[in-house]
Parts: sequence; C-alpha cells; structure tokens
Amino acid sequence: MGKTLVQKIFDSHLVDEPFENTFVLKLDRVFCHEITTPFAILDLKERNLDSVFDNTKIKAVIDHVTPAKDSKTANQGKILRDWAREKKIEFFDIGRNGVCHAIFPEKGFVRPGFTVIMGDSHTCTYGAFGAFGCGVGTTDLEVGIHKGICAFKKPETIKIELTGNLKKGVFAKDVILYVISKLGVNGATNRVIEFSGPIVDSFSMESRLTICNMAVEAGATSGICLPDMTTVEYLWPFIKDEYASKEEALKDFSKWNSDSDCEYEKVLTFDLSNLSPMVTFNYKPDCVKTVSEMEGTKIDQVYIGSCTNGRIEDLRVAAKVVKGKKVSPDVRAILSPATFKVYSDALQEGLIQTFIDAGFCVTNPTCGACLGMSNGVLAENEVCASTTNRNFNGRMGKGGMVHLMSPATAAASAIAGYITNSSLYLNEEEF
Repeated sequence: MGKTLVQKIFDSHLVDEPFENTFVLKLDRVFCHEITTPFAILDLKERNLDSVFDNTKIKAVIDHVTPAKDSKTANQGKILRDWAREKKIEFFDIGRNGVCHAIFPEKGFVRPGFTVIMGDSHTCTYGAFGAFGCGVGTTDLEVGIHKGICAFKKPETIKIELTGNLKKGVFAKDVILYVISKLGVNGATNRVIEFSGPIVDSFSMESRLTICNMAVEAGATSGICLPDMTTVEYLWPFIKDEYASKEEALKDFSKWNSDSDCEYEKVLTFDLSNLSPMVTFNYKPDCVKTVSEMEGTKIDQVYIGSCTNGRIEDLRVAAKVVKGKKVSPDVRAILSPATFKVYSDALQEGLIQTFIDAGFCVTNPTCGACLGMSNGVLAENEVCASTTNRNFNGRMGKGGMVHLMSPATAAASAIAGYITNSSLYLNEEEF
C-alpha cells in the first residue's frame, strides 16, 4: 500500500511515538510573530529554558499591529525584537516586514516535505509547497522553540479533486469558498485536505497559497498541494545552487507526492466549470452564496489584503477592476499589500497609483484589520467586503459584519458601494 504525502512526512520526521497515535516529529521551521510568541518567550525564561534548538530554523516577524498602536502592542513587539536579537534569529521588523504567511513563503523558507509550526491557525498555508504546516498553542510553540520537536496525532487525508475550467472572473478565493461551503466548518477537522486536479495544477503558487490558507476554515489541520514544476519555479531563486537543473529539483520534490495506490479517508470531486464568484453571508465561512444572490448588499468598507489575498497577483486583478474609476462616496476602501516586496512591485507597476487615484487608502503591510486590531476596524453594525479569511461575529470589530470574497469582487464592490460582480467592470479578455 502506498503512502500519502502527509504519511511520508510523518515517517521521515518521526522522533518518538510515546503513546498510541501520538507522533513526535522533528521540525524544519518554527515561525513566530509578536502576538503569540511573547507569551512563549516569557514562560521559557521564567522556567529557565531560555534556549533555542537552532536559530537558523526559527524566523520572526512583527505583522499584526505594525507600527504599534499602544503601549501593550509596543511591549509585545519589544519582547520579540529583543529575543530575536539575543538569539540571533532572523527577524523582520517594521519597515522590512510583512504578513507572516506571505513574507515567509516569499523568502523561500518553506520547501516540500518540511514540517512547520507557528502560533497562528493559518500556518496551514505552507501546505501549498507540499509541506505539513500546522498552527499550535503556546505550550507546543515553546517545545518547538526549545527542542525543535512537536507532537501530533497523525491526520487522515481527504483528497479533493477540482476539475473543469474556471470561467473568466472566477478565482482561487471563489474556489475555496465553494469547497468550504460543501465541507462545512467541521468537515475536515483533524484532517489534511489534499487539493488536486487540473484546476490546482493550473494555479500559480499564489493561488495555491490562497486555497491552503483557508483549509482551516473547514477545520483542517493543513491544506496541501503536491509539489510540481510550479513549485520549483517559485522556489528556484532560493534552491538554484542546490540542484543542477529544475528537472533535478522536480525529481527530488516529487518523492513527497502521494503514491498512486495510497489510501485516502475519502475522495471528493468537484467540477467547477460552472462556478460563479462567491461571497460569504452570516457569521461562518461555510455560509456561502453566489455574488449574484448577494447583489446590492450595502457595504461601508472594502478591505483588500491579508495572508489570503494581499499578494501581487491579487493587487493586479483588483487594480484592473478599479482603474479609471472612483470608489463610491459611501464607502471607505483600504488596500494593505501583504509585504513590502509586494508594495514595491505594485509601486513599480503603477498599481498603487491606480488605487490612490480611485480613492483607496493604502497602508503598510499588516494583519491588523483582519482580526480587528488596527488599520480598518469596523464600528458596530458596519459591513465590510473583505478579502480576508474569517467572518466570525466581531472578527473585524465588535458588531461588524464581514463578507469574504475575491479581490476582484471586493474591488468591484468598492466602486459600486454594494456587493456586486466584478464582471460589471471587466472585459473578459482582461483575464
């Protein structure tokens, strides 16, 4: 019997099996940000366990409140900053930082077959590279920092095959919202979702990062895509000295792919040929309708950014929608590029000017608005059309409502002043 990608990673990283179905794995990366890591740092210091297993495998960033908004967030940043300096950990401070799940892939820190943990639920994003990425709590994060290991239950794998050809104006965000609507918020709890099929094969790495990022919204431990030449091309600037050719790298990466005779818990196939742009309603990410069904829903704010949809691919699409148009006077529109590289690329391509001309407020890279901490918090009873990943009650501000959608739909809604389809503002050949 063959093995799934996750089974291969567990077998190759196994350190111990202290209890039935408890597997202690060696870690390849431990990522840290200023919201969850300071608690782990302080507790390790208090218990005289203030050492790190390998400072080259730990990376840290300030991304949730950047710059600090008050004394509390400033102190959280200082704890992480001082610790990273003391331990000689590569640290992305304000001005050279970015949203964690955007900047770490951008820097080439994740490879196929890696194990990755972070004190953040969207660590599942790194599965886009064929890695096992998992969000953990403070205790597991402390052990990971100190010992370079973490204990897991071995998850079953649900294979989701995405077939057909997406229509113009339908994007990865629409795909993952549809999948979540079919699985439900608990449909993949304690499982890995392996995304496959011709649609996934055609996706860029940025689109794969989007669908893996939101796997946790269906309860999944991780979302995974099998590594292929698209993976190699993305990582090539970081691995070109390790391989004689891209073909050699592909051969090496392919060893992690699930075997053709492996056993999945279940296989679900979705033909997405007729998929339309999607949007959430209510307060759960599996509450999903077509944009047409939500047409005309009034909004107060539009937010384009986050670890889900703040990459250059997302900004290019949204800029096409708003170019030469103006944001509705009844709407405030916010753009937050996910990293400073994205910001710089968008400046060079003229995208930032396009957004400014349309009436967008362009902020520095930050996670702040997504979880209601800064840079775009909603007032009570306000409605936001957002490219983020969660729409829980109060997520972006107490009493606010968040409708999740693609950058194209969010941009179109900013112009209209209500939820609407990007096709109203686009010629099909543009995509």
